[in-house]
Amino acid sequence: MSSFSVKFITPTSFLHPTTNLSSTRLYANPSQTAVPAPAQAPEEIAADRLEPRVEKKGGYFVLKEKFRQGINPHEKVKIASEPMKLFMENGIEDLAKIPFEEIDKSKDTKDDVDVRIKWLGLFHRRKRQYGRFMMRLKLPNGVTTSAQTRYLASVIKQYGEQGCADVTTRQNWQIRGVTLADTPAILKGLDEVGLTSLQSGMDNVRNPVGNPLAGIDPYEIVDTRPYTNLLSQFITANSRGNPEFTNLPRKWNVCVIGSQDLYEHPHINDLAYMPATKDGRFGFNLLVGGFFSPKRCEEAIPLDAWVPAEDVLPVCGAVLEAYRDLGTRWNRQKTRMMWLIDELGVEGFRSEVTKRMPEQALDRASTEDLVDQKWERRDYFGVHPQKQEGLNFVGLHIPVGRLQADDMDQLARLADEYGSGELRLTVEQNIIIPNVQNSKVKALLDEPLLKEKFLPEPPILMKGLVACTGNQFCGQAIIETKARALKVTEEVERLVFVTRPVRMHWTGCPNTCGQVQVADIGFMGCMTRDENGKVVEGADVFVGGRIGSDSHLGDIYKKAVPCKDLVPLVVDILVDKFGAVRREREEGEE
Repeated sequence: MSSFSVKFITPTSFLHPTTNLSSTRLYANPSQTAVPAPAQAPEEIAADRLEPRVEKKGGYFVLKEKFRQGINPHEKVKIASEPMKLFMENGIEDLAKIPFEEIDKSKDTKDDVDVRIKWLGLFHRRKRQYGRFMMRLKLPNGVTTSAQTRYLASVIKQYGEQGCADVTTRQNWQIRGVTLADTPAILKGLDEVGLTSLQSGMDNVRNPVGNPLAGIDPYEIVDTRPYTNLLSQFITANSRGNPEFTNLPRKWNVCVIGSQDLYEHPHINDLAYMPATKDGRFGFNLLVGGFFSPKRCEEAIPLDAWVPAEDVLPVCGAVLEAYRDLGTRWNRQKTRMMWLIDELGVEGFRSEVTKRMPEQALDRASTEDLVDQKWERRDYFGVHPQKQEGLNFVGLHIPVGRLQADDMDQLARLADEYGSGELRLTVEQNIIIPNVQNSKVKALLDEPLLKEKFLPEPPILMKGLVACTGNQFCGQAIIETKARALKVTEEVERLVFVTRPVRMHWTGCPNTCGQVQVADIGFMGCMTRDENGKVVEGADVFVGGRIGSDSHLGDIYKKAVPCKDLVPLVVDILVDKFGAVRREREEGEE
C-alpha cells in the first residue's frame, strides 16, 4: 500500500523522561469498547457503491469524473487546483508576493487564500481581520518546547494588537495576525524549531491527541507520545506533505488513550485507540465515528476491532483510505465519517477497513479493556508528583486559552528555569509544566505570572471553562465568546457557592468548536430577541454532557436565551442540578 511507504524519523521528544512500555501498569476490566454479541454478516452492498471515488493522478488523489455530479463547492475548488501544490510545489512563494487587492480580482487566487491555503494551516479572517490569517499548528500530544514557544511568541509579537495565540481544544496552538507576505518565512521558521502547520485545516487529519501527562503520570496505562508522534509523522510524511490523506471528504480526528481519566475525550473522535490486552499482548480496541457538526452530533462507536501496538499506523491508514475512497462529497453537513458508517453498517465499514490492512486481516475486539470504568477523573491543576522520584508537574489555568506574546515568553522562561524546557497543552485549553524538582516548586509558585494570571489553583468554576475563538476573529461565530465566558463565570461565582468543578463550554456557532455537547453546561451562540423584541446576541443552553467512561452528549435545556439573561439562568441550573447554594442564603444561615 502506497500509504505506508513513508520513512519515519525516530521520535525524540518522548525520550525524556524514559518510559518502558513493557513495564507500564495494566488493568484488565470488562470491555467498554468490544462488541460482545456475535458478529453479524454485513448486509449486501452494491458492488458499484464500493468502487473508490478517487484516483491518483500526478501524485495527488482526485475525485473521478463519474462521481462529480452534485458535489459541494469545496470539492470543486479542490478539483480546480490541488491545494497541496501550495506547499509541495512551493506555490505559496508565488502567492505570497501578490498584493491582496490583486488576489481578490481572480477567483483562482481568491480561492487560494480563502480555501486552499487551509491545507497549510492558514485561515484567512476575511470577515473579521481582512488580510490577516490564523495559523494552526500540528502539535502531537500537546507537547512543545520552550524554544518552539519563544518562536511562536516572536511571530505574533510583530503584529502588535493583531497578534495573539490560543490553546485549542485539540492540545494545539493557533496563532493570529499572520500576513500572507510573511507566510513563507514563518513556515521556514517553524521547520527550524521542529514544528509544522501542514495538513491542519479543511479536509485533513487534525492534531493527534494524547494524554497530557504521558510519561510522567504514576497511574498512566501507556505513554501515548510514541503513538501520537508517529501518527503525525505518518499523516504528514514527516512534515513534507502526504497526498495519500489530503483529499478526505471532510476533517478527521484521532486520539490515543493513555490515561484512566480519558483526558483525550475518545468519544468525540473519528478514530480512538482504547488500550486493551489480548492473548497477553498489548494493543488497542477501536472506536470510530465520533463527531460534532451543526446538523448532527454523535459519539464514537465500537468497530469490534483490536490491533496490536505495532499496527497503530496500518489501521489508521486503512480507516483513512476507506473514508477517502468511499465517503460522499455532496452536502458537507453529511460527509463526516459516521455518515459513511451509517450507510455501510458497522460490519460493512469494518470489512472495507480490513481489505485495506496490509494482511487484509483485523482481529475482533478484546474483552480486556485497560480503562477502569469506575475511575474518578483527576484534576491536573496545581502541583502533583510524577512517576519519576523527586519530580512534579504543575498544572496552570490559562483563562479561555488566550495568550499574548509576553505570556508565551514568560512560560518558556519558567519551563527552562524550573522544568526541563517542556510545556504540555491540554484539550481544556490549559498548560502543564512537567519535570519540576521538589526543591524548585515553591519558587515556581511564587512567580508573579502564577500569582496574577495563570493560576495553579483557579476558582472552582473557572477550572472547567472552555471557549472557542468567537466573533472577535472568527467569521463563522455569531457571538463573542471568550470575554463573555469569563464575565458570566465571574458574575455567577459571586452569586453561588459550588463544591465541585462544573465544566462550562462556550461556542460561537453551531460548528461547536467549543464542544458544548460534552460540557456540564454548554452555550452555543445564536441571535435572538430580548423582551422588547430587539435582535440581540444569545445562546442555546445545553445541560448534561459527560466525559470519561460514562460519556454522554448533553441535551438542549433552553433555546435562544439573550446573553444578558444567562447569569440568572446559570445560577438556577447550578442550584437545581449541581448542588450549588445561593450565597445570600449561605450567609444568612451563618
